[in-house]
Amino acid sequence: MDFQHLSYFIEVVRHASFSKAAQILHITQPTLSKIIKNLEDELEVILFNRTTRYIQLTDDGEIFLKFAHLTLSMADDLQVSLNDGKLLKKGKLSLGLPPVIGVSFFPHIIAKFRDLYPGIHLHLIEEGGKIVEQLLRDAKIDLGVVVLPVDERHFDFIPLVERQLSLIVNSNHTLAKQEIVHLSELRNESFILFKEGFSLNDRVREACIREGFEPVISYESSQWDLISEMVGVGLGIALLPETVLGRIHTESVKVIPKTVPQISWDLAVIWSKHHYLSHPARGWIQFIREWVWLQRSMI
Repeated sequence: MDFQHLSYFIEVVRHASFSKAAQILHITQPTLSKIIKNLEDELEVILFNRTTRYIQLTDDGEIFLKFAHLTLSMADDLQVSLNDGKLLKKGKLSLGLPPVIGVSFFPHIIAKFRDLYPGIHLHLIEEGGKIVEQLLRDAKIDLGVVVLPVDERHFDFIPLVERQLSLIVNSNHTLAKQEIVHLSELRNESFILFKEGFSLNDRVREACIREGFEPVISYESSQWDLISEMVGVGLGIALLPETVLGRIHTESVKVIPKTVPQISWDLAVIWSKHHYLSHPARGWIQFIREWVWLQRSMI
């Protein structure tokens, strides 16, 4: 059943005449009559009573008229909704965001996106980077923010920022007076790491192993502030992104900004190469590209 034929039917009803409707529609009357007859054959009903001087709707015709109006109205609503999605007026966007990333600079990015596209509902899923990647593979979220590198066979990405991890120790620790610490000096220390599922867990472990030792892990957490508090009471040492260090306000913790070798913490927005990208997701990617360009132009 053709939407256009529904509109033809409505025009015939509106003018109570095949000839007048045909003039309005700019088609011949025989063509219009054939279209209506085909509709009746398809539905196996009679839509018009043609035996009187003026054509009249049958009972089935009255029912079909309501259907035609409703169907065309829904089609119009569908087109408006699709256009709204293309114009980013409405829609939903799910973003996987590890907690340690969310508390740094990312709220400002989210606020800017909301200002530009207030009709887009942004749903945040706070999980570690490895879990975010799995959610993307399973098409359970649209986009994610993780620590590079990622498997480029499965993901496209836009680099966001390049950062380093810094060491934090208790202020009474023997290393507290140093400004630079070699990772090999941490061989006998107790580490407080992010939980498995967080990329930073792997990043720290791998860096230590490259220096010839397996780190002794005393505690694991998903919260950077809890990790810093545990360091503050002497339960161990930790390596945290420099973007959160400014939020640590305690005299019991000393930040040692540089380790040798340095452990990189390079962030990127990533998405699956193998799944459909919604209009809001494409809008977010374009927004991030422009944000990155602006940040680099200001350097």
